[in-house]
Amino acid sequence: MSIDLFNVIGKIALVTGSTHGLGMAMARGLGLAGATIIVNGNSSQEKIDLAVSKYQKEGINAKGYKFNVANEQEVITAIKKIEAEVGNIEILINNAAIIKRTPLLNMTVSDFKDVIDIDLVSPFIVSKHAVRSMISKKQGKIINICSMMSELGRNGVGAYAAAKGGLKMLTKNMATEWAKYNIQVNGIGPGYFATSQTESMCTEGHPFNDFIINRTPAAKWGDPNYLAGTALFLSSKASDFINGQIIYVDGGILATIGKPINEN
Repeated sequence: MSIDLFNVIGKIALVTGSTHGLGMAMARGLGLAGATIIVNGNSSQEKIDLAVSKYQKEGINAKGYKFNVANEQEVITAIKKIEAEVGNIEILINNAAIIKRTPLLNMTVSDFKDVIDIDLVSPFIVSKHAVRSMISKKQGKIINICSMMSELGRNGVGAYAAAKGGLKMLTKNMATEWAKYNIQVNGIGPGYFATSQTESMCTEGHPFNDFIINRTPAAKWGDPNYLAGTALFLSSKASDFINGQIIYVDGGILATIGKPINEN
């Protein structure tokens, strides 16, 4: 088997929400494999610049662009600028997302729509405009970051689950429409990962930590770096005949109804 199957050297990859967390881990994996990384965020230019600096210190060719993925005009302007300054986007990872942990009975329509806009509408917007150059070249990779909530419900995350369930089906429909242009659209569904956002819950004795350890066959939280290999696979020639699939990187959670708490 040729190593060229996984070669992304020189490819231009836009990873939305890549200033931290899982987005940064996936972008870092592609960058270390030789791709040029387009770092995106919307909180502040300072945060983007800091992230770009971190990538560059590891020898990764990274450029930063601040834009709101849910604002179509900002997306159009940013993609035009990226194409002019760096080149056409060949790999797109729609990672940017938010979650609002509110029971549906207490959630406002405004908050519900905010989650849908970022987690479901924005992948449509960014993909719609990034895919045009892929179509012209008859080649491209789009990866939508789904979730176990693309398959399961859970108390307090109804809007997030609705968006991620929708993103699973959007992935399949993108694949259906764009496969004829030699564009592969797939998804990654992360399980529970130890990040700065979950740090407070990843300690022994915390109820949610105990729940995750006992619910996951691997009996541990995921390391964000575990996603790098899957992202690289779906970004490379190795996945050229895989389309419309969601790969769950979850330590086996979706494979089982769970193990007893007292199981050794």
